[in-house]
Amino acid sequence: MTDKYLAYGTLIRDGKFLLIRRRPGSFLGGHWELPGGTVEPGEPAAETVVREFAEETGLTVRVDRERGTHSWDDVAGRPMRIHATMYALTEETPAEVVLDPEEHDAFAWYTREEAAGLDLADHFREALED
Repeated sequence: MTDKYLAYGTLIRDGKFLLIRRRPGSFLGGHWELPGGTVEPGEPAAETVVREFAEETGLTVRVDRERGTHSWDDVAGRPMRIHATMYALTEETPAEVVLDPEEHDAFAWYTREEAAGLDLADHFREALED
């Protein structure tokens, strides 16, 4: 079994979390998630989340703290264990969200209560509760 490492971030504006929705036809299309992605070989997870956040949302952020880690077996059934580190983030300068249309088709700012009704993976749901 192989291991895959991911890094995701929570960004809060006016008491609401930024969530992005995977575009239809992509892996887990239509599901909402926190911005983030795959840790590249030799890249610290804290740098990954900053890079991925910029790529996926156009926002410049910095890491405030680690919020926790979550691990699970690959949802597609591949012989892989996924390990995700969640970070609390702060914007360098507030700006408009600009999505990468190849990956995501929508974004929204949700409270914890509003996010509870969305189609979120368990690790994202847990990250919003931490």
